[in-house]
Amino acid sequence: MRPLITLEEHFASQTVIASSDEAKTHYAHFPSRILDKLTDLDETRVADLDKGHVSLQVVSHGPGNVGAAVCASVNDDLAAAIRRHPTRLAGFAMLPMHEPAAAAEELERCVAGLGFVGALVENHLDGVFYDAEAFWPVFARAERLDVPIYIHPTFASDAMAAHYRGNYPDGVSLALSAFGWGWHAETGHHILRLFAAGVFDRFPRLKIVIGHMGEMLPFQLDRCVAISERWEAKQRGLRQVWRENIWVTTSGMFTLTPLRCLLQTMPIDHVLFSVDYPFSANETGFQFLKEIEESGLITGEDLDLFAYKNAEKLLRVTATHIPDTNK
Repeated sequence: MRPLITLEEHFASQTVIASSDEAKTHYAHFPSRILDKLTDLDETRVADLDKGHVSLQVVSHGPGNVGAAVCASVNDDLAAAIRRHPTRLAGFAMLPMHEPAAAAEELERCVAGLGFVGALVENHLDGVFYDAEAFWPVFARAERLDVPIYIHPTFASDAMAAHYRGNYPDGVSLALSAFGWGWHAETGHHILRLFAAGVFDRFPRLKIVIGHMGEMLPFQLDRCVAISERWEAKQRGLRQVWRENIWVTTSGMFTLTPLRCLLQTMPIDHVLFSVDYPFSANETGFQFLKEIEESGLITGEDLDLFAYKNAEKLLRVTATHIPDTNK
């Protein structure tokens, strides 16, 4: 049986939860079955890896716009868990993106000192995206270290949330602003902003990862490419940047239709299996992998690339644990 590596997999630190009243309120809304899994980096998590036949899980922190000291504490806690389970866990750093210089230094500390494989950052800071040059020291450091930055959806700012309110209950507007639409549209929007601002000209070897089958961009890509050609000329066009600088995971999405679309826009060596644990179950991901193989959409060596080899190359890790199919 082939190994499996997953990249958009989360935990929550008690340090972050206790860091502010806002954080306590935010995490209090999580169902206890999810919060219990989020805060566990040991027995429950490893048991769930086994249930879903996951060899290596790359762990990152959930939502939390916190300062450099809290980020460092979170990263130290994650590093300790990785030392306890070195063949099963790897880490993406949590960065204080509102302090870009400190974020760049924390990224280097985590990669060079703690052995992390990159960083995961929220899609915006209270509505502010990272196309402003003030944030670019993080991209510069990631390029120099040759590690990816995973851009992950986050909840809408107050101003952004107003756009989703309408003649329906607040719960509907929250869903539309988040997992029902806005998370994905705004993350795809962010990639276009980075391209338009010249980030990929300044940092041509920058590696960006996004999830959820490409955050709507594959379906819109041809139109976006055509429109981007009217913008200020870039050293490489949007389609080339999409194929060379962006990696996409399947996190949280388990149907073939968006995967077909993604594979028509992006080379297979930039497409990676993921789950979105614990918000999705590892077992669900494993069943989807079997569905992909049975459908013939990805087969043979390409299926190995998708399942683990692309992640091994991107992150410079090795999936040494082979799941026991009898469990």
